[in-house]
Amino acid sequence: MEKIAMLGGGSWATALTKILSENGSRVHWWMRSKDDVQHLLRTRHNPRYLSSVAHDLERVRPTTDLEEAVREADWLVLAVPAAFVQSTLDKLDRDSLKNKRVISAIKGMIPGKNVLVTDYVAERFRLPHTRLGVVAGPCHAEEVALEKQSYLTIGSPDEELAEDFSRLLRNRYVKANPAQDLDGIEYCAVMKNIIALTGGIAHGLGYGDNFQAVLVSNAVQEMRRFVHALNPQPRDLSASAYLGDLLVTAYSQFSRNRTFGSMVGRGYSVKSAQLEMNMVAEGYYAVKSIYELNRKLQVSMPITSAAYHILYEKISPAIEIELLKEKFK
Repeated sequence: MEKIAMLGGGSWATALTKILSENGSRVHWWMRSKDDVQHLLRTRHNPRYLSSVAHDLERVRPTTDLEEAVREADWLVLAVPAAFVQSTLDKLDRDSLKNKRVISAIKGMIPGKNVLVTDYVAERFRLPHTRLGVVAGPCHAEEVALEKQSYLTIGSPDEELAEDFSRLLRNRYVKANPAQDLDGIEYCAVMKNIIALTGGIAHGLGYGDNFQAVLVSNAVQEMRRFVHALNPQPRDLSASAYLGDLLVTAYSQFSRNRTFGSMVGRGYSVKSAQLEMNMVAEGYYAVKSIYELNRKLQVSMPITSAAYHILYEKISPAIEIELLKEKFK
């Protein structure tokens, strides 16, 4: 029985806990909220996210003790919002992950540092990248809760690690496959949130499916240029880990980034949209990180630039999307 420390109390942490525990792993589930942990222990349900999922408390141990959860585990799965990764992990001793394998289920970057979550973990805990992996793929937590067919890719430079974690996830409704493109998969997972957010802004302004399709096809080209500039190697961006993840985030009713963008397009301020959603849209933070990274690279990234101008420079969404549409073919 594999022992896994799950960090985070949101919908994706809840979905992954469901998959892993039902497949036979023991999950030490760390959550920040004592009330949520007590509710789980009483009722077997997460009160805030995917509350229809009942957890087997013989295999799932909710706790607010971070050090205890990590100490007992063979694997550490990060499923907290990217903005809280540093404040959460900095509570741990530098050597606490020495003999563990770490999987990031976060599709965002460390704000302010503008680094991938796996790069931050590698530096903070002195881990080689062969001990790290990332979960990607078109897989909304809400559909996992409903046990709808889903697909995941585990990216890691260590083929054995990627296959081992894929095996822990595979079941009747989840197919998981290994891949070795850690950086490319992780950067594309970050960027697809930016694309979904920008598409949401356009939707909120009244643009239709035709424009959305053109935006997404241009987005694939933007992602290819950016990722190749950072980490040039052969990769097929039409694979589900890249394009599939982009499509589901850009179009799905469950996409919080698309929802957030649509609210901004309809006239909400950033703060009011965040408050009303009561969920973190990773794309908001990712826009700033990717835009600032690109200041050195100088890659053509009109979609990311448009999102940055709207969200951080307070340019009118209507004006910015009007300018953006002239750059598409």
